[in-house]
Amino acid sequence: MARDPRYDILFEPVRIGPVVARNRFYQVPHCNGAGIQFPHGQAAMRGMKAEGGWAVVNTEWCSIHPSMDIPSAQSTRLWSREDVRVHALMVEAVHRHGALAGCELAHAGLTSHNSYSRLPALGPSARPMPPQDFPGHGRAMTRDDIRNVRRWHRAGVRRALEAGFDLVYVYASHGITVFTDFLSPRINRRTDEYGGCFENRLRLLRETLEDVLEEAQGRCAVALRFGVDEKDGPVHLGDEECRAVVECLAEVPDLWDVNVGGPNDMLTSRFRKEGWQEPSMAFVKTLTSRPVVGVGRFTSPDTMADMVRRGVVDFIGAARPSIADPFLPRKIEEGRIDDIRECIGCNVCLASNMMSVPIRCTQNPTMSEEWRRGWHPERLPRRGSGTRVLVIGAGPAGLEAARAAGERGYEVTLADAESEPGGHLNRMARLPGLEEWIRVRDWRVGQIERLNNVEMYRESRLNASDVADWGFGHVIVATGSHWRRDGVGRTNIDPVQGHACEHVLTPDDVLGKAPVHSPVVIFDDDAYVMGGALAEKLARDGHRVLLVATGAMVSPWSRFVIDQADIHRRLVSCGVDVLLNHNLVAMEGGSVTVAGMFGEAPSVREAASVVLVTMRNPQTELADELDEAMENGAAGDIRTLTAVGDCHVPGLVSEAVFSGHLAARSLDETDPGDLPFRVEQVPADFRFNADGG
Repeated sequence: MARDPRYDILFEPVRIGPVVARNRFYQVPHCNGAGIQFPHGQAAMRGMKAEGGWAVVNTEWCSIHPSMDIPSAQSTRLWSREDVRVHALMVEAVHRHGALAGCELAHAGLTSHNSYSRLPALGPSARPMPPQDFPGHGRAMTRDDIRNVRRWHRAGVRRALEAGFDLVYVYASHGITVFTDFLSPRINRRTDEYGGCFENRLRLLRETLEDVLEEAQGRCAVALRFGVDEKDGPVHLGDEECRAVVECLAEVPDLWDVNVGGPNDMLTSRFRKEGWQEPSMAFVKTLTSRPVVGVGRFTSPDTMADMVRRGVVDFIGAARPSIADPFLPRKIEEGRIDDIRECIGCNVCLASNMMSVPIRCTQNPTMSEEWRRGWHPERLPRRGSGTRVLVIGAGPAGLEAARAAGERGYEVTLADAESEPGGHLNRMARLPGLEEWIRVRDWRVGQIERLNNVEMYRESRLNASDVADWGFGHVIVATGSHWRRDGVGRTNIDPVQGHACEHVLTPDDVLGKAPVHSPVVIFDDDAYVMGGALAEKLARDGHRVLLVATGAMVSPWSRFVIDQADIHRRLVSCGVDVLLNHNLVAMEGGSVTVAGMFGEAPSVREAASVVLVTMRNPQTELADELDEAMENGAAGDIRTLTAVGDCHVPGLVSEAVFSGHLAARSLDETDPGDLPFRVEQVPADFRFNADGG
């Protein structure tokens, strides 16, 4: 298909100092959970984006010295010549497909963990270390330290050039760098020429930027990544001073990469929608002639083209959308808009990095599997036989299994008991702010409907004898899970007294529109979004809601996706009462009894309805019956039986999609054995030379 002329503007080349980007699609620096620890995985992932049409592909933040020591999976580094060789792998992978490779040189200042290097964190003034670090303090930098930071950036440029990078960064955003520390009037309490007035607090950034440009000598472009709105983060830099930074440095860097600083830049779709950053960053283009990159979790080509056409940005910056679909630019160029896997903004990618594992993606199950499993997001191996495939259940796992098997060329039948495909996603997407999650369903249904070899049957509940009689060789069972209604979960091993009462409900009941009566007590023992989202929904519906949580915070796992605090704030604004560190010990008509997790006396709370958010039971009955039939030789032509998604292991939507994809790729493939993927590790004979070579 031909490219829509409306999007021609997105494919214009753009000059960045001494280099030229082939189009306006720009993968901004983003962490990926591989870091320096998994260099081949990192290179293959970045190279895939270049193949997919991104004109510029950057690293995550890259430490320039051991005094910025971040966990090795959460950052990369350029400390030595060996690190140069590692980065050359990525540069080669990106250049192979005609894209520019960028390196985000960074020093984290007072947010440097330094758990490995054991060097003190450095900042403009002494400050306590964050609570996740060893107790202690970062120290105030001397003038020698300041000169060293500038020198380390110069050394970083030299190493980046040796690795072959086309662009290097000076990183001053998100409230986590030495430059944001110095810019901050709250953190910087110096009384010398690097503290006090705005010009003094800007001095280190200005000097370092000039150093980097001088060191680069036109051999690579120099970008400045700057947070234009830092007032809500730890830096607490006001709008006027953020604007003043741009005014003072307007023509200094070759490119401006701007965003809303602090954690707000990365909030989930529950709290931030596409393009939300424009009001904060639109002024930058009015102050500089340099190209400007802006982000906003852009997934719509119309929005992208409009942003460029109106002069808001020169480049469409993306992290999460480039993860969800590495081939987004190419699909726009080829006129395949409906094939774009739109990011849903769930931030499971960010959570993976926060947990120091290679990033995963709900929409793109091949993310981080490019090297270790050899997976490609747009190409699957052709079918290994003419065996027909039956997929039972059209939730996230079943839809992905049917789609991927169909793409491989198998004749696939997809049967679902409900009238609408999507499984539990149909209910989840009705919760406040989660409507974009339905993209997981919609994209897969759209792809399946274009495959002539995949048939979908709705309202088709199957039993084991049906399946055995139909002559399918491969059967994939994706029958999902249901929330338990007895209170058993992480905290309660045994059923809670009174769980059979009529006023006791589960999330399935509430989202299935069962009657709910006020006051409502929600018992949240789940750790993720369901408890908090249900509380918000019911409060917005006019109910009086008490959320009882066993943990010390609401939706505690959400801290990995950076919106836990926003969830709690939202509940407060909706009038939800929150009781933390309490367990549910009994229920009876009209009330519940809760007790503190640390020995506090039990108390009785009024409850006309009780909603139990504890754990989910996998619906394994059909898979178990078919497995028994195969054991007894009564399963007809069935050769393989695979349970996927929540009916195998209840978990995140990303894991359901991944399991469905894996099952489809595994059809008629050789058993990989006990180690189904390649592992990166330092060879036992590796020797590190004294000169760092």
